[in-house]
Amino acid sequence: MVHLFRTSLSVMALAAAAFGAGGGVQAASGPFLAHQALYDLSLVKSRSNSVNSARGRILYNFTGSSCEGYTSEFRQVSELDSGEGKLTLSDLRSNSWEDAAGKSYRFKIETRMNEADAGRVDGSAERDGDHINVKLKLPAPKNFTLDGKIVFPTEQIQRIIAAAKDGKSLLELSVYDGSDDGQKVYNTLTVIGQPIPAERATSADPSTTDEHMKSLKRWPITVSYFDRDAQQKEGEQTPVYAMAFELYENGVSRQLVLDYNDFVISGAMGKFDVKDSKPCN
Repeated sequence: MVHLFRTSLSVMALAAAAFGAGGGVQAASGPFLAHQALYDLSLVKSRSNSVNSARGRILYNFTGSSCEGYTSEFRQVSELDSGEGKLTLSDLRSNSWEDAAGKSYRFKIETRMNEADAGRVDGSAERDGDHINVKLKLPAPKNFTLDGKIVFPTEQIQRIIAAAKDGKSLLELSVYDGSDDGQKVYNTLTVIGQPIPAERATSADPSTTDEHMKSLKRWPITVSYFDRDAQQKEGEQTPVYAMAFELYENGVSRQLVLDYNDFVISGAMGKFDVKDSKPCN
């Protein structure tokens, strides 16, 4: 169930980060859209019969600008039914801020499973030359450094959009987003499909019918996440999880599919509202 939290957080981090494309050589061009989105979760399939049904919602808010940085607020509540009356209720809340240049990243994450005490992660990361300094307050105070080649979620999506616009189909990155215990780094492989023109017929949802979105193209994206430590120790190549979604050129994501190996969850956009954003002075 921890994977469910982490994957959903990563999906929203990807969606949020796309709006932060104001800095960096490889940043995609704007404009990027501040918005609130609601996704309805349901079970697509269970490969091991470990999950009989699933339901839940993700509520996501994004605000900010290239001069003041970007803030994302995220909450997911999910219920998984494993059969014989075994229900698992999970609640994830996350707040993060990242500057547009991908140099600073702050995060607070709270996860709760059933009636257990909430697990909390609170920390920050600062890029300094060829390394990244991470300071954790929770779950326990700790300072450590990461390789400077590792990217935060903003730069990850910047590079995905830039690669998509360049016609590339594959992108490999190591990513740090503060999830799990705040110390995990993931190696990612992104597969980028052919662009979908704005005029192509598609299943409708609030994003495809919104006036801000009708003229925009999008790409089918699949991002596989690998445990970096496991790969280094064992050469393990099986992803911990993967997510697929359609990514608009303004950063909005639709048709989420979260693959946890044992089971697959879909996230259909149920509501989409564009928010006012303040331009930089």
